[in-house]
Amino acid sequence: MSRTATMVRAAGGVVRRGDRVAVIHRPRYDDWTLPKGKLEPGETVEAAALREVAEETGLVCRLGPRLGATRYRDRRGRPKVVDYFAMTVAGGEFRPNDEVDQMRWATPAEAIELVSHEGDRAILRALEPHS
Repeated sequence: MSRTATMVRAAGGVVRRGDRVAVIHRPRYDDWTLPKGKLEPGETVEAAALREVAEETGLVCRLGPRLGATRYRDRRGRPKVVDYFAMTVAGGEFRPNDEVDQMRWATPAEAIELVSHEGDRAILRALEPHS
């Protein structure tokens, strides 16, 4: 008998302010990444992306074009798909929270060097045509 793991769906954003993008540090994983999180039941990827960015960064954003998706297995071995959108800041300010202790504004090139995961680098590279 085979068991099929349920796919985990998540969404996030590449948040821009001028020529900089937001990169966050998660102390739980000790990594630098793009803000993202799991969809809630019945939530669209667009709504989840805006909600998760706001929860993790404190920033209220405007949704831009879809940049692509990353696919990988999460820490529990489940397949996970994360859809990313370009975003611009409409308001708010960063405050450290339970999930994120730091946020940096970096050029896309600096962010590519800073992030811990190859999938994030691919999404940051996809931002270029939308600049």
